Amino acid sequence: MEDSKIIELYESRDQQAISQSDIKYGGYCYSVGYNILGVREDTEECVNETWLRAWNSIPPQKPRMLSAFFGRITRNIAFDTVSYTHLTLPTNS
Repeated sequence: MEDSKIIELYESRDQQAISQSDIKYGGYCYSVGYNILGVREDTEECVNETWLRAWNSIPPQKPRMLSAFFGRITRNIAFDTVSYTHLTLPTNS
């Protein structure tokens, strides 16, 4: 499906937007997240959170490049996850 059609689905609040995003960009977002997190379960959660944030962002945002838009969201979630994990891990001292 063309990116413009996926954006139209988001704008019309059609839940097919999420499934179409996952079909087209799920693997890419998974790769972005996994390269940062290195844990399958955390990466899957990160990708699912990506679709939720996209749903809440479009509209008002109308991204010109969905791959970059989704990749940036996924990267930010993954880095937030890493930061949170490091803050909550017990130290050996």
